[in-house]
Amino acid sequence: MAGASEQEKYQQWLAQINQVCGHFDARPLEGQFIGELETSYARSLKLSTVTAGSVNLFRTRQEIKNGNDAWFYTVFQLDGSAEIEQDDRRAILNTGDITLIDASRPCSIYWQEKSRQISLLVPRQIIEQQCRFQEVSCALTLSRSLPTVQLSHRLLQESMGNADLSDIESEAALEAMVCLLRPAFQQRESTQPRKERQFQNVLSLIDDHIQSEALRPEWIATESGMSVRSLYRMFADKGLVVAQYIKNRRLDLCAQVLRSASDDEKLAGIGYSWGFADHSHFSTAFKQRFGVSPGEYRKRCR
Repeated sequence: MAGASEQEKYQQWLAQINQVCGHFDARPLEGQFIGELETSYARSLKLSTVTAGSVNLFRTRQEIKNGNDAWFYTVFQLDGSAEIEQDDRRAILNTGDITLIDASRPCSIYWQEKSRQISLLVPRQIIEQQCRFQEVSCALTLSRSLPTVQLSHRLLQESMGNADLSDIESEAALEAMVCLLRPAFQQRESTQPRKERQFQNVLSLIDDHIQSEALRPEWIATESGMSVRSLYRMFADKGLVVAQYIKNRRLDLCAQVLRSASDDEKLAGIGYSWGFADHSHFSTAFKQRFGVSPGEYRKRCR
């Protein structure tokens, strides 16, 4: 890297990245450094347009420990090319391609020449809900030739250009993009292992009886033909706890109802219909998951 002014520009750019995108470190590559960052917040759509060249941006365990890992980055390549590494995979992105990066695991991005891309922050819970806790392939190049990739690009651009989007509409646009790309992110064998099929069957059973008071680990185990211990182990293998999963699933469905609920609909009634008999418990649990009370959440979706 040449002069002091270029060094300052480099440090300013890295500081911006750390402020907006989470904790990263970087090292210059051969050639003249290019670094610009524009941020845009369209309600639930939080994205950054990164222009970079002759630099390697990376995230180690140290940066992850000091930052927020509750996100996935969906990377839309706008111009030029980039190389992204994660989990022993390397995605080479050209104009129009897309890839996914998990903020909870180390990654590395190389911009050899001038490149421009959009990084869209997707909350981890949206990916988990859409993908039903199955493994997601990161640093996998989704080609611009795929119709779902083209549709996602179009949906992103139109959402960014629409200043009138409400909270509920921007969240729906975000979920639609994940839904469009999910089959490509979940490239797996058509024949799932028996354990995986069993896990998916349990999740379906929970969804089918999510409003039932009988929905407890003991009942789920009996209905699924396994011991309670096996059920706990199955969820633990996915980093989950059965009761916590049920509670979060109910809260997510409550949030879905709140986004379209009228002002005169009682919050306690909404919580009760999804298995929360005690309103104060519902309100506390909801705030822990979404950062705001059910009433405030409903107001924000207006």
